[in-house]
Amino acid sequence: MMSLRPERASVARCLAGAALLWGLACAAAAQAANVLQSINASTQGGQVVVDMQFAQPLQAAPVGFTIDRPAAVVLDFPGVSSPLGLDAIKSTQGNLRSADVVQAQGRARVVLNLRRSTPYTTRVEGRQLLVTMQAPQSAPANPSASATPVGETVHFAKSRNTLQLALRSVDFHRTSDGSGRIVVGLPNTQVGVDIHQQGQNIVVDFLNTSLPSDLRRRMLVGDFATPVKTITTFQMGDNVRMVVQPTGAYEQSAYQANNQFVLEVHPQVPNPRQLVAGSGPGYHGRKLSLDFQNIDVRSLLQVFADFTGLNVVVSDSVSGNLTLRLKDVPWDQALHIILQAKGLGERKEGNVLWIAPRQEIIARERTELQAAKSREALEPLKTETFQLNYQKAAAVVALLTGATSGVQQGAPNTAPIPYPVLSSANTAASNTSRILSSRGTVIADPRTNQIFVTDIPSKLREIAEFIHKIDKPVRQVLIEARIVEATDQFGRSLGAKLGYWNNNLPGTGGNNPGAAVGGDYLGVGQATGQTLATGATLTDSQFVNLPATTIANTVLAGVNPGTLAISLFNAGANRFINLELSALEADGQGKVISAPRVITADMQQAHIEQGTEIPYQQATSSGATAVQFAKAVLSLDVTPQITPDGNVIMNVAVHKDSVGQNTNNGPAINTNTVSTQVQVENGGTVVLGGIYTSQESDQTDKVPLLGDIPVLGYLFKTKSKSMQKDELMIFLTPRIVNNADLTH
Repeated sequence: MMSLRPERASVARCLAGAALLWGLACAAAAQAANVLQSINASTQGGQVVVDMQFAQPLQAAPVGFTIDRPAAVVLDFPGVSSPLGLDAIKSTQGNLRSADVVQAQGRARVVLNLRRSTPYTTRVEGRQLLVTMQAPQSAPANPSASATPVGETVHFAKSRNTLQLALRSVDFHRTSDGSGRIVVGLPNTQVGVDIHQQGQNIVVDFLNTSLPSDLRRRMLVGDFATPVKTITTFQMGDNVRMVVQPTGAYEQSAYQANNQFVLEVHPQVPNPRQLVAGSGPGYHGRKLSLDFQNIDVRSLLQVFADFTGLNVVVSDSVSGNLTLRLKDVPWDQALHIILQAKGLGERKEGNVLWIAPRQEIIARERTELQAAKSREALEPLKTETFQLNYQKAAAVVALLTGATSGVQQGAPNTAPIPYPVLSSANTAASNTSRILSSRGTVIADPRTNQIFVTDIPSKLREIAEFIHKIDKPVRQVLIEARIVEATDQFGRSLGAKLGYWNNNLPGTGGNNPGAAVGGDYLGVGQATGQTLATGATLTDSQFVNLPATTIANTVLAGVNPGTLAISLFNAGANRFINLELSALEADGQGKVISAPRVITADMQQAHIEQGTEIPYQQATSSGATAVQFAKAVLSLDVTPQITPDGNVIMNVAVHKDSVGQNTNNGPAINTNTVSTQVQVENGGTVVLGGIYTSQESDQTDKVPLLGDIPVLGYLFKTKSKSMQKDELMIFLTPRIVNNADLTH
């Protein structure tokens, strides 16, 4: 490959321009009576092909140009008319959105509206003109090198609604090519939509809309084998935010048809022109081949300018020759190699590429920085007033000055607080975080919540943007906790009293019955005349005294057992066998539900408690005693943090204390505490923890040997059994509060 001399290249370009003008004139004359009859679009191999039918064959391809924002391809047809008008076609084919036809000054202009800018080619076949638009370049695998910069918001549609309307639906479909299609039902066609990329995620904001409770959810769609993994939709202030989490390399496109907004996430199609591994990352230009022997560097740079269409400015100090041979190398990599070989550097300003020796570029940048610094030192100061709506004036002043505290000690609350220029004695952190210039000062007025900033105009604009970003309402979170305590108790006790009594007094005759039945041991003793004393116990006549008993700290505590007594005696009523059977069974279930709730701002700790304080005596250093109080309360301490995807991270501490059993030093306190950090989706419920305890007791008191006799052994023993199960569960539900919720 060889290059033309500069003077010959200039002549060649002039001849080519004249030939182009002559061709256009001939084409205009030939097409004087031509008509554009129809426009159709189709997809072929990932490329969009637009077929235009004319009444007569075209003599040459039309002149056209592309527009980046908004993305469009414009083709001019001199001497051609058309009955078609605006919205000649509306397409969902790949990158094409619609086609418009307008007529003016004796020519027809076709505007192909695209979703993303892309190169195109034209081909004339008889009365047909085929416009082939290449598939948009795939987003690089590295998110930071994506075609849509992180944080850059694309205003897909402006909001024209005055009232806050609710979205109708959020659906997901898988297309035939493996893409994920998200369809959002809009209330009307006036809803504003903003789209931006946040890391790997795609964030879509529907302006001035609300989200019904049944649509506030996270959709797990990873099983559909598309680039989309999850779709999370939630309310954020007055807007609805939808966060789409894709996986791997992907491309995105969005369009709106009537009341439906459609976001498509396509899997990245490998670019056959992309460099193979090892050729150097970051080069994606068209490939070229160069073979020059001792070529002038300036002429070589002109070759790159002609090949790429870039505006290239070469410094006068660039000189020298170069011999190179490159085959199938991306042009940006080839240019980088040439600049490295000759010690040159590049700086891009807009669409102009400036090439000069590195030292010259560094010297120019140093001169520009010194000039900017000198201009800052000599520029006149201006004063501007900022009214703060949500931030405190003292807090904003602390941010502007880099001070650790925005309020000076001893300053009155109603007077303006001056903040002079920080001296060199300030900490390094203050110097690095200062936003004001070295000449800037700021005064805060807490009474009116205003700040007065005096600085150079460029800094004032920077401060205005800074205040606009931070002076916004803080979102709030409603935290609901449920503490459930469940108790299940069971107890049983069986016992007996057995005794013999011999009365030496004469009998009362043979007409006395041989048995008596009563409520307890003492009752049958009184009924049969064994004792006449009301308070007598007849304990001296019992050789087995094992009645059913209660068990402390169980469900059997404090409950009297049921008894049945029988007395057998002879005809003379002077010898008695007394028996008392006692039994006790108890079963109890209980549930205690505590539901504290509290609302707080994002990143602000909230505390709520309810309960009692128990007094107790404590010795002091002097030897006397003083009354102190210990809390037995239900309390909730929580600090929420709202994540960008609408989830809530919470630092939680829950205390459920209650008064326990009495001791010699006072009542004990039963404590249940949970402290943790957890992430929950908006409106979701999480179980923070649970405590499950089970206590079982089985006790037998008996007379040796006699208590082991089958059946009759129950007369010589008492048997008790108890079981208690306790369960404690703590549930937590956070809800992000928007303005609509606060009005109800």
